[in-house]
Amino acid sequence: MAEDSDQEKTEAATPKKVEEARRQGQVPRSRELNTLVVTLTASLGLWIYGHSFVASLSDLMRRGFTLTKEQVYDPLWLVRMFRELVLTALWDLTPLLLMLVASAIVAPLLIGGWSFSMESLGFKWDRMNPLEGLKRMFNSHGLKELGKTLLKFTLMALVGFWFLRRYSETIVVLGRKDLFTAVGEVGDLLTWGFVVLAIALAVVAIGDAPLQLWEYAQGLKMTRQEVRDEVKEMEGRPEVKGRIRQLQREMAQKRMMTEVPKADVVLTNPTHYAVALKYDIDKMGAPRVVAKGADLVAKRILEIAEKGKVLQVIAPALTRALYYSTELNREIPQGLYQAVAQVLAFVYQVRKGKPAPGPNAFDDVPIPEKLRR
Repeated sequence: MAEDSDQEKTEAATPKKVEEARRQGQVPRSRELNTLVVTLTASLGLWIYGHSFVASLSDLMRRGFTLTKEQVYDPLWLVRMFRELVLTALWDLTPLLLMLVASAIVAPLLIGGWSFSMESLGFKWDRMNPLEGLKRMFNSHGLKELGKTLLKFTLMALVGFWFLRRYSETIVVLGRKDLFTAVGEVGDLLTWGFVVLAIALAVVAIGDAPLQLWEYAQGLKMTRQEVRDEVKEMEGRPEVKGRIRQLQREMAQKRMMTEVPKADVVLTNPTHYAVALKYDIDKMGAPRVVAKGADLVAKRILEIAEKGKVLQVIAPALTRALYYSTELNREIPQGLYQAVAQVLAFVYQVRKGKPAPGPNAFDDVPIPEKLRR
């Protein structure tokens, strides 16, 4: 029972799941909202350009129906006139057509945003299976779309019937008016007709857009196990992370070991700890720890220091204090300045050929109590 409930898709989709869905072309879309935007754009376009278009149409009709006897019997003139009228009509319609094209492109971006996916353009064999097509038609989503289509058709039919009945007398009277006046009034009727249809479509779109967003979120829901697997995949599985950390440590140690031959001195415990110090008075404010380690790493540091002829100094208390208080490639704390200064002074004396003290010469260097280990 617990296993079955764990497999229920009750968790909201993670950002990674949403991004993968977008790459596959799965984004929320509302066809009703798209239709509403295009219809509103058509209404706006007719309201802005309607009078100029009607005037242009009237002029085209006047030029097209005003013919002389010679022009009627001249086939070439008729062809030229037809081409000129068509090009003029298309030019006059260009602003409205551009508005409609722009609205058809922008409308889908209102919910879901821009999405271009090559995966969704790929050929899928299951789309060729008629049985799969029937399943898509008669599943819950298909029935919902059918219900919305019937609702929209019914609403449009009722609104259209009301509009025609409301302006029936105006439409009947158009036949008694001259052609150019009738064309102008038809343009006004078309404009208001689009506005009324847009208002009716808004009723459907207002309910459909949130529904599409909700269905999209429901379709992307994940099981708890899927969420856990994704978290592991993003953060890395423990064994992989452990291996990565091991490799990082090995790389850091290799870089650290290359700095040992450049050190001024290596302080040792002498068996458990080793700390390599470097001090450049022109570039550093204080001596810096360039390498440190315990046990096997300390042994390796001492071996490299011996090969590189770096002076080794036995200072158990100071070595432990430096090991625990100073990070790699960091300057030593101020409390250890005096102790390290004594060691560096000894190193400079040795470099000048003066005799070195015994191995326990630095057992009593001053170390603050809070830095002792």
